Amino acid sequence: MTETVPVVLCGGNGTRLWPRSRKQKPKPFLPLVGDSTLFAATVLRCEREAGFGHPVIVTGAAHLEHVEDQIPDRANTRIIVEPQGRNTAAAIALAALTLPEDAVMLVCPSDHHIGDCDAFRAAAHEAASLASAGWLVSFGIAPTAPETGFGYLKQGEPIAGTGGRRVEKFVEKPDLARAMEFLSSGQYAWNGGIFAFRVGTFLEELGRYRPDILSTVREAVEKGVADGMRFLPDAEAFARVPSESVDYAVMENTERAAMIPAVMAWSDIGNWQALHEALECDEAGNAVRGNAELRDCSNVMVMSDGPRVSVVGASNLVIVVDGDEVLVCTPDGAQAVGKLTGAANQ
Repeated sequence: MTETVPVVLCGGNGTRLWPRSRKQKPKPFLPLVGDSTLFAATVLRCEREAGFGHPVIVTGAAHLEHVEDQIPDRANTRIIVEPQGRNTAAAIALAALTLPEDAVMLVCPSDHHIGDCDAFRAAAHEAASLASAGWLVSFGIAPTAPETGFGYLKQGEPIAGTGGRRVEKFVEKPDLARAMEFLSSGQYAWNGGIFAFRVGTFLEELGRYRPDILSTVREAVEKGVADGMRFLPDAEAFARVPSESVDYAVMENTERAAMIPAVMAWSDIGNWQALHEALECDEAGNAVRGNAELRDCSNVMVMSDGPRVSVVGASNLVIVVDGDEVLVCTPDGAQAVGKLTGAANQ
């Protein structure tokens, strides 16, 4: 059976979960849900015992220390250190060019939460089977609300003999009216940014639609050097790689786009309200991490790294204390946290 290799992408500045998440330690490396960090939980979901290969981590130099501190198995992990961020098409190409052509990559962002690991693994193995047959597979997350912050996949015809479907269309983030239409139609799924590709198929399609990205990443790999568990692509070559997402570069162009429907308690933890929804709450919808007392409150989340927080008679509120920074916002206001001066200057 073809090996399925987890390829974990670690990047971003983490401004949407400021002040807990900061440039020097963004959200993948924080224990936001449960005791494990989001990054460690991502790797652990793809253990050898569950039928996966040794992981490949793609990260930048700024996050390398956190990755090496938190990887569960240092002896069998390869870390590709991007000289600079050039978006997901280049990051995935880096991993692909260091793997055998018949391997299947399971591409996972490092900052998502998945509550049902068994459902994830079942979907991953189904996706890997489709990828082995030449499809480029997205996880189609079953939508639970008319989200305007996600891209969508319109489901096409079923692929015979599998649990997958063709992707009829990729849809950019919609306005609320369209998102409500998508939800009620039952024909759309959220694009969760999790993929399964056979290495050779992905490189073939990247070369067909964005040969400039492929050729420049290949040059960076050919001129790169290994340093223990690390692989360092050539910085000068990699600086010339066009910055483009894998969705734009490949997935929206290929005729091989497929999807696996996934119901697995998924969240991208994209803001504080999304985190609140992923946490265990009391009967009134309150969630507390740290030292806090809530009286007569509903739908309040408090996260404090030290100071005691007391809240009385409040509803629909997010309160975060981190060091000398305090954030108070409503669920709707959580969308704009990344635009705050404090977040931008973190």
